[in-house]
Order: sequence, then structure tokens, then C-alpha cells
Amino acid sequence: MNKTINVDHLPVSQRIRSRVQQAQARFHANDNIASFIEEGELDQLQAEVQEKLKGVLESLVIDIDNDHNTQDTAKRVAKMFIREVFQGRYAPMPASTEFPNVEKLNELMIVGPITVRSACSHHLCPIMGRVWVGVMPNEHSNLIGLSKYARLINWVMTRPQIQEEAVSQIADLLMSKLQPDGLAIVMEADHFCMHWRGVKDNDSKMINSVMRGSFLSDANLRREFLSLMNK
Repeated sequence: MNKTINVDHLPVSQRIRSRVQQAQARFHANDNIASFIEEGELDQLQAEVQEKLKGVLESLVIDIDNDHNTQDTAKRVAKMFIREVFQGRYAPMPASTEFPNVEKLNELMIVGPITVRSACSHHLCPIMGRVWVGVMPNEHSNLIGLSKYARLINWVMTRPQIQEEAVSQIADLLMSKLQPDGLAIVMEADHFCMHWRGVKDNDSKMINSVMRGSFLSDANLRREFLSLMNK
């Protein structure tokens, strides 16, 4: 006989986790879990994170009771994580109205560079970079406004990310929205896990790309996009 487990007494993070697991959904660092968060729970989650961050600071032997610089650090960092730098995990996808390709445009369109900010999921150090998008529409494609590209890409990037996975997530999202013949994504970024720690190399950048559809099959189209994106 199956028993219903009452989770109301559990911390909000465990309640959310329970819903995700019951749905057999993935909740990796770069996944969005907004659909599993109920009204009012984001405030509770932020408060829970704040309390746990106090424990982290105390374990670092920082006097958060008497040090005026760190008395509110846990509160600030919890808000930053939930509402700002990782908000793409907890907020629904931003609205992005698609409109039909009435003029039957079928020429290369390039959007960018779009400034992106994220954090490496290994060390939670900043990733700062730029993204270019190439779109080859067809008469049945959807079109979106220029600002919507930035909003959608920001939604994906404001999660702990690995750059190689981030460009694939962006490509999947834009392919589903636009339904083009081809899509190209190029990202160039600085990784502060290299600048700030480890080898402390200030010059290295990572550049990677994802090509879909006609950009993958047509070398001339791919060359045209790559030659134009920095002009």
C-alpha cells in the first residue's frame, strides 16, 4: 500500500527537490526548475540560502556578529544567487512573442555581439563574454525582436554553466523558437576560474560554436557568418 508522505514540515529546498524528483526531471546546475516552485517559495528559498551562508561564513572563522563589513553578507549573497546571477534557474522563460516571416526572408541574419555573464559551475567564478547568433530563416520560420535574443540568452546564461553546454542550450532554445533552416552560435568568454585562481592566466579566452541545419551542411554559409560576425 502506497503511503503519502507529508513534506510540509520540510525545508523549502527539500519540498522543491521532492517535486522535481517525483517528476523524474533533471535539476543540474544549468537546468531551469521554475515550474516546480510554488508561489511564495522563492522568498523562503532565499531565506534558507541566507541561513546556510551564515554557516559557511562562520566555518571560515569570520565574525559576522561584530564585523560590520560581513554582517549582511549572507543576505546579500543569497539575494544575488536567487534573484540575480542564478535567476535563470528559478524564473520562468521570459516572454518572447514570435511573429511570422511575412516577407519570406531567406538571407543570413546576424545578431550580436550580445554581452553575457554567467558563473562556472565548478568554482562559481564569473564567466564574462559575448555571443553572436546567425540565423538562416525560411518562409515558415518565426521571427523575434532583437531584444528578445538578449533576454532569452541571458535566461540561459544566468545559471551556473559550462560554456560548451551553454552554447548548446542556447541553440536548442532558439531552434525551437525560430524553426529556421540553420542556426549558428559563437561564444567568446573570459573565465575567472583561470584569472582569479589556479594558473592565474589573464589572457586566455574560450571560443566555441554550435552549428545547426544549413550552417552545418553548407561550408560557404558558415564562412560567410564567421567572416561577418566581427564587422
